[in-house]
Amino acid sequence: MTPRSIVALATPLLIALAVASPAARAQSASALRAGDHDAVLNGARLWYRVAGTPARNTPPVLFLHGGPGYNSYSFAAIEGPLLERGLRVIYLDQRGSGRSERPWTRDYKLQTLVEDVEALRKSLGIAKLAIIGHSFGGTLALEYAAAHPDRVAKLVLVDILWDAPLQCRYRRQALEELRPQAYARIARDTVDSAGVRRSDCELEFRGLQGAEREQFSNEMMFPDSARRKMQDSIDKASGLRNTGELSSTLFSAGLLNYQFTKFDRLTMPALVIVGGRDRAVGGPPQEVLAARLPHGKLIELPKGGHFPYLEEPEAFAKAVTAFISAPK
Repeated sequence: MTPRSIVALATPLLIALAVASPAARAQSASALRAGDHDAVLNGARLWYRVAGTPARNTPPVLFLHGGPGYNSYSFAAIEGPLLERGLRVIYLDQRGSGRSERPWTRDYKLQTLVEDVEALRKSLGIAKLAIIGHSFGGTLALEYAAAHPDRVAKLVLVDILWDAPLQCRYRRQALEELRPQAYARIARDTVDSAGVRRSDCELEFRGLQGAEREQFSNEMMFPDSARRKMQDSIDKASGLRNTGELSSTLFSAGLLNYQFTKFDRLTMPALVIVGGRDRAVGGPPQEVLAARLPHGKLIELPKGGHFPYLEEPEAFAKAVTAFISAPK
């Protein structure tokens, strides 16, 4: 094939790309405009909201909520007005959560959630995202960043689940300290019928039931009961609930044994934020995480619980905005 024939074949393609580019750009701009959106991505109808004014040369920020199966409403209500002063924030409700669809396939695999995030990024036409992941949302953020490190500019991990055996061990210690009678009931029941040692978190589930379990969980997450009531009030106002579909699937698939190991894939700057009074997944395990991240930094908000932005919203916003806005 001659150089002239190559040019002849390539020319229509180049023209087509040139014609398509403005439409593609317009579609991406529409998808990233401020307000509520829903789009069919990766086989599920996902809801997301865009808000805020970005500073120059600052990437859009995707918030990934916890649960699993919670939603982005309370974070947007509490922290949104502060973050949106200098950041463009995308609040995503994960599949089966909040205002997003419960897919008929009931496909809630962690890899599918990673693919959802990538599908959203592509639909928005964003080259690189900054990501804030809270609790289980941090697990998803880690997995996405490891799968697509070239698509993540900055990573913010807020009291996340990253090493379940390690973090469940700290929860078991809290159970022994705060609920000694319940702990005594299950202390000898550590092996299941197949001879496999139970997860320390499974021991907690077996030792506490109903209202007692809920009270213990609240003590672990919320150092201030007034803040818990505030959180409950916001959740009630949202009208949203956790259906349990996403969480039950992930726990059945072994979430209580999850351990993130692909640290060498995380080439981006990462900020670990831990509530100084979070006993759900916080404390020393978050320090270990920050130390293992290739470009990790740790910030502790001393008054914070599992939702540190609830107790210290201004300090949280200041730390996150400075980190994401800083030159790489």
